[in-house]
Amino acid sequence: MSFPLLTVTAAVPAAGAVLTAAVPAARRTAAKWLALLFSLATLALAVLVAVRFEPGGARYQLTESHSWIADFGVRYELGVDGIGVALIGLTALLIPFILLAGWHDADPLENKSQRWRPTQGFFALILMVEAMVVISFEATDVFLFYIFFEAMLIPMYFLIGGFGDRATAARYGADAPGGSDENAAAQRSYAAVKFLLYNLVGGLIMLAAVIGLYVVAGNFSLQEITAARAAGTLDMATNTERLLFLGFFFAFAVKAPLWPLHTWLPNAMGEATAPVAVLITAVVDKVGTFAMLRFCLGLFPDASKWATPVILVLALVSIVYGALLAVGQRDIKRLVAYASISHFGFIILGIFAMTSQGQSGATLYMVNHGLSTAALMLVAGFLISRRGSRLIADYGGVQKVAPVLAGTFLIGGLATLSLPGLAPFVSEFLVLVGTFSRYPAIGVIATIGIVLAALYTLVLYQRTMTGPVKEEVRTMPDLRLRELLVVAPLIALLIGLGVYPKPLTDIVNPAVQHTLSDVNQKDPKPEVAVEARNGEAAK
Repeated sequence: MSFPLLTVTAAVPAAGAVLTAAVPAARRTAAKWLALLFSLATLALAVLVAVRFEPGGARYQLTESHSWIADFGVRYELGVDGIGVALIGLTALLIPFILLAGWHDADPLENKSQRWRPTQGFFALILMVEAMVVISFEATDVFLFYIFFEAMLIPMYFLIGGFGDRATAARYGADAPGGSDENAAAQRSYAAVKFLLYNLVGGLIMLAAVIGLYVVAGNFSLQEITAARAAGTLDMATNTERLLFLGFFFAFAVKAPLWPLHTWLPNAMGEATAPVAVLITAVVDKVGTFAMLRFCLGLFPDASKWATPVILVLALVSIVYGALLAVGQRDIKRLVAYASISHFGFIILGIFAMTSQGQSGATLYMVNHGLSTAALMLVAGFLISRRGSRLIADYGGVQKVAPVLAGTFLIGGLATLSLPGLAPFVSEFLVLVGTFSRYPAIGVIATIGIVLAALYTLVLYQRTMTGPVKEEVRTMPDLRLRELLVVAPLIALLIGLGVYPKPLTDIVNPAVQHTLSDVNQKDPKPEVAVEARNGEAAK
């Protein structure tokens, strides 16, 4: 029996979560280092997965399959394609930076108006989320995927509701005018409950669709169902397939998040600590868009094509709507949240453009958005922790007193607006090219998001970093060594993948071709080339 690499990759952070939670309360520092060690071990395993994966080989590799609940056809089946490898790598890469950035976010506070927060629980919950996200990217049994797709809501609920942003406490807590500890706690609880309810409703609808899929197919194996559909031995009625598709897609659209199911995200990111906000949008939300590629298109190809026009319109609304609301934000973290809604619109646009460029760009966008949002949000978190405020108006002239912080903030912002030379530009360009080739009108309208991204990013930088130095930021310290260790690798990756994305595209492109074959789609031929050939034939 071969070494179960995929199982171990998911089991290591889960084991780390249990051991971290078991560390005695007085040994907070030991718990932090233990969690960081397990996250680095997971990163090493993710690198091994990428090394052992052969882009030109079988569609699903490093597979594992064991009987689990035999009476219901449920199996413990794992396997990765190039898209899964890329997202497992992104997850394993970001978690150590998230832990380092949140090194002191759950420490006990001397201020009696803010309640004590258990450090061990904070770090353990982050590792548990990592374990569940990793196995979600590996699962090829639909029921197995569903369990972890839903289970990750539990640790995320406690991370949002139990470990709120200290700037929120400063704004609503007992030390704020008219505030109280109960006020700050209510803000966190509202965001956490809204996150949970939205995702639970989506999950319950998906559960009904999962049961329906079993009734139709007789099993939960993604590989067996797609093979049966390709061979013509599994014939779903048109209406049945469409209903099942809608059940799956609704849950994934909530997680993604796609307009109009997006409203939980600004609250969750605003009230969570900056590292947890990164965990939400750069890691957890990617499960939704990944699942659209793997399950919606793989299991329900005809229904996917049927729903494509509506989904493209919803994605377009997300792009423009999210960007417009980002322009008008006064809160730094909510601005990044609405910018992410716009970016997820681009990802979903690329997926349902049904072209190789669009889907390759969407997959790259998942990775690059994770890197750029992590860089911008974590630096914003360092900024907010120094000033104790999330409001843009409370800043000004930061670049004069903390030039390194301002410089890294600028690079993160430029990556968010997809500046050429930085990684998100490549993915956004591919998404637009893929969309233009099949849906030119939608591609033209989507470019509005690019213009608005430049507006909200540069205005944010101008109002916080330039101009006269405000008295409250005059003594603000620059980035410390730990914070530089968080930001510098992310910026290096943004530049490196912006200049040379080939290692990532080589892994992703074969998986994209498999996905397109599932829905029986080919890239449209360029009209110029067709006209040229017709002209030569006429001669």
